[in-house]
This record gives sequence, C-alpha cells and structure tokens, in this order.
Amino acid sequence: MSIKRPIHSRFIFILGGARSGKSGFALKLAESIKGKRLYIATAEVLDKEMEERIKKHKKDRGNNWTTIEEPLKIADVIKKNKKYGVILLDCLTLWISNLMHKEARNKGQGARGKRTKQAITELISACKDLKASIIIVSNEVGLGIVPDNPLARQFRDIAGLANQRIAETADEVYFMVSGIPMRVK
Repeated sequence: MSIKRPIHSRFIFILGGARSGKSGFALKLAESIKGKRLYIATAEVLDKEMEERIKKHKKDRGNNWTTIEEPLKIADVIKKNKKYGVILLDCLTLWISNLMHKEARNKGQGARGKRTKQAITELISACKDLKASIIIVSNEVGLGIVPDNPLARQFRDIAGLANQRIAETADEVYFMVSGIPMRVK
C-alpha cells in the first residue's frame, strides 16, 4: 500500500544483487531532486579494504552531499534531519546485518531478531513521516542459495521481510540488473 506524500517528495526503493549498479543509480536519482542532500552510510570501517571502499564512495558523491555514518540508529538520523530535500540510505541490508550482530552479541546465540524487526518498523515509520524524498538501497537476498547456517538463514529471512515491507510502502521500486534499472512499481 503506497502512502500519500507531499507532491514534492517521493519514497524510492532500489534493490538488486551485489555490484548491480544500485548505488550509482540511487545517486543519479537523488541528484535529480532539488534541495540539500543527505547520505546515510551504514558501513563501518572494519578493515583496510572497507576503508578504501568508503573513501571511494565519498569521492564519487562529491561535495554536494552531507554524509552521516550511522551503522545502527538510522530512524533517529532521519527524524533529526528534516532540512534536506533528499535523503539517501545506503544500504539497508548492511544495516540489518549490523543490527543482527549487535543483537546476537547482546543476547548470545539464541537471538531471534526481535529488536531488528522492531528497528525496521521504526525506519518505515520515520520514512512515512518524512516531508523530503527518501531513497533506500538494498540487496535482493532471495535469489541465491539457502544459507548453510541458522544466522545466515535468519538474516536472509529478516532482510527479505524488510525488503517486502519497504517495497510495499514505497512510491517507486526499481530492481537493478547489470546496471539497468527496471521499474517494478
């Protein structure tokens, strides 16, 4: 079910496989929207290679973006930053992974994703209340093999559910295939 949003704002969801061109397409869409731009990065620098990736992404965006690096509390970031014309969140699945790892550390092996699912609901609510346009990038996790361990299967299930809920709420949904955006909704 799409939500009624102000005429100048859009809720756009972009998903696809790894290296499918999601982030580049999202940047181009965001740059076509008037107003100040906010980029919410969910990646954390955990090693040298990731540090280099993050530097490249920042360089690719240029100076017309404000970047907030937040691996966990993205709904709070969205709620606190109302002065932007467009917010780009990249990427949903990395954020879910961050949340699940934190939940597993705090609760041990028996964590069931309850807090992560609650955070997804909070994110959707923050997006619905937003007057600006928002673009969310995510990986499609349902086209691969069934993972061989419980945590990976739980991640696939939660990420798939999050993708479904956000796609249902979004005004526009694009699926990226080899750099080509296919409009789904």
